[in-house]
Amino acid sequence: MTATQLILNGRVIARDKIFDNGSVLVYDGRITVVSEGKIDAPDAAIIDAKGQYVSPGFVDIHVHGGGGHDFMDNSATGYLEIAKMHARHGTTAMFPTTLSCEKTDLLDTLKVYEEADKLNIAGAQFMGIHLEGPYFAMSQRGAQDPRYIRDPDPKEYHEILSQSKFIKRWSAAPELKGAIEFGSYMVRNGVLPAIAHTDAIYEEVIEAFKAGYSLATHFYSAMSGVTRRNAYRYAGVVESAYLIDDMDVEIIADGIHLPAPLLKLIYKIKGPTRTALITDAMRAAGMPPGESILGGLKNGAKVIVEDGVAKMPDRQSFAGSVATFDQLVRNMVKMADVPLIEAICMASHTPARIMKINNKKGSLEVGKDADIIFFDDNINISKTMVNGKIMFDKHAPGS
Repeated sequence: MTATQLILNGRVIARDKIFDNGSVLVYDGRITVVSEGKIDAPDAAIIDAKGQYVSPGFVDIHVHGGGGHDFMDNSATGYLEIAKMHARHGTTAMFPTTLSCEKTDLLDTLKVYEEADKLNIAGAQFMGIHLEGPYFAMSQRGAQDPRYIRDPDPKEYHEILSQSKFIKRWSAAPELKGAIEFGSYMVRNGVLPAIAHTDAIYEEVIEAFKAGYSLATHFYSAMSGVTRRNAYRYAGVVESAYLIDDMDVEIIADGIHLPAPLLKLIYKIKGPTRTALITDAMRAAGMPPGESILGGLKNGAKVIVEDGVAKMPDRQSFAGSVATFDQLVRNMVKMADVPLIEAICMASHTPARIMKINNKKGSLEVGKDADIIFFDDNINISKTMVNGKIMFDKHAPGS
């Protein structure tokens, strides 16, 4: 790779407009110019976009696996294969995500993350770890293993945070005993506390938001809506996230976890700057339908993948997503009638801003990392660049 690369003849998706005949100049892995028309750079290596869209890469802040691997397999090789698989679908940055598990397994996962992070040169970049659980409401556990679900334990979460500097987010149910103190401790240590797998009501969500819980994890999934207690109605987490203007939400826009009317409603109320797309993908993403395992191979649960989603064996509930990021963007445009530039915001800048990496990721702007993807009108990815390096090229031999 030469130090300077010039992308030409693309429909370049900037923050506030699309350049129909745009160019992007990259030097040493970073963006130096974004412009309408051709940029004068005689020494640059030319990349001809051939009329395709040139877009910021997708930022997946909630992903468990893909390509037959799960991060909780605790295999560095598995981490790398997941990163490569999702890069083929436009993801350039990701936050590997855990499930509720034994503390010893979680500590092993943190160690493997550090090992894999040093080796990851051929896929989406790891940006930190998202811990999902085990501090959840049992009634909203979904596919999370009930053996490990419990209230926040200060001694435990202090120890876990002390073991890794890469923990960037921790999802929990804010109504649990000790959950407000947990959230405050996360914020003091630079970790984002997120609301998840919860039966909280509005008053509890307000208290949690004040303590730093500013994101609703997989919005609508495993969380309370309007409930009745002794004949009185209470607003749940869903209504609370709508009412709190500064509350961010993340959504699994696979068209199955959330059908088109809900995708449209979320977009209408929260908008593209408060809504992040996520795959929440498990190991079966990118794999044929059939039996699979949710979670690690050691203690994971058997699931069935059919109809574009993972289900529990009794088929009474979903067990996980098998979405890839290109599919999410395609669905927002075609199912929810979202303008492409706003769907890209939901896939790139908004998740980057939520995770506080928007100083270097999430948009095609001068000074940011050259995380760039190329796709056609149907959001089919043809090329993926991470920090200026081509990780996937559909037309390259062996791709």
